[in-house]
Amino acid sequence: MPRIEGKSGDGVQAVNLALSIIEHLAREQRAVGVTTLAQALGTTKSRIHRHLQTLVQEGYIVQPVDSDRYACGPRLVALGRAVSDSLDLAHVAADPLLELRDALGHSAVVSQITPDGMRVLATVPGRSAIEIGVRSGSMLSFHSSAQGKAALAFSSAEFRARVLRSKLQVFTQHTIVSPEALAAELDKVRAQGWATAPNETGIGLNTLAAPIFDSTGAVCGTVGIVDMVQFIAGTPSEDQRARTMAAAQRVSRALGHGAL
Repeated sequence: MPRIEGKSGDGVQAVNLALSIIEHLAREQRAVGVTTLAQALGTTKSRIHRHLQTLVQEGYIVQPVDSDRYACGPRLVALGRAVSDSLDLAHVAADPLLELRDALGHSAVVSQITPDGMRVLATVPGRSAIEIGVRSGSMLSFHSSAQGKAALAFSSAEFRARVLRSKLQVFTQHTIVSPEALAAELDKVRAQGWATAPNETGIGLNTLAAPIFDSTGAVCGTVGIVDMVQFIAGTPSEDQRARTMAAAQRVSRALGHGAL
């Protein structure tokens, strides 16, 4: 980027304004005009325009053809992806998972959403003498696991529709295999912010899961606790729900959710 001339204080102000422009465009997720930017950032249109031209030259923002508006450019998108890729979900979730296990005693797990289900990335074994949990690398279904329902409930309408149209495999007599019943369950999960799946994948097992969101606001995974149904009920305790959702929110913040 070209060197900004002027006093050091002016240079800092220029950097601050450039970053503010980038953050505003990222929040808007659409092309924005100079007047709107100037009003939002409390400065003049001429000052905004100078910064926009530099950012366009460097590829951080773009100005569509025949338009007086500006939007995030390819260099900024690539930079965001590089940062996102460096924030490995399992690594970011390591401390929250350990603290969740220590607080509640149940196995704790982080899973990542994929087109075909929820891939278990990492687990922390529970305190029980009988180990109850899921293996890293396992793929969990969207309809019969708490992890799947917690992620699917907050995914796009198109993604949910694709899953609802697919064949819903029966694992136990408690597995939800009706698209209508699953859709209603997902509405409930969205309203409360967490999901369970007692006896739905295996008799005697239950998981409580809450969604993880990335820097764009998209659901990217879940944090959950796993144990036998007598320890995690269909409606878990308030403490279990609060701690699990707090752990998921902590991971989301570490991934940049809510930073803009």
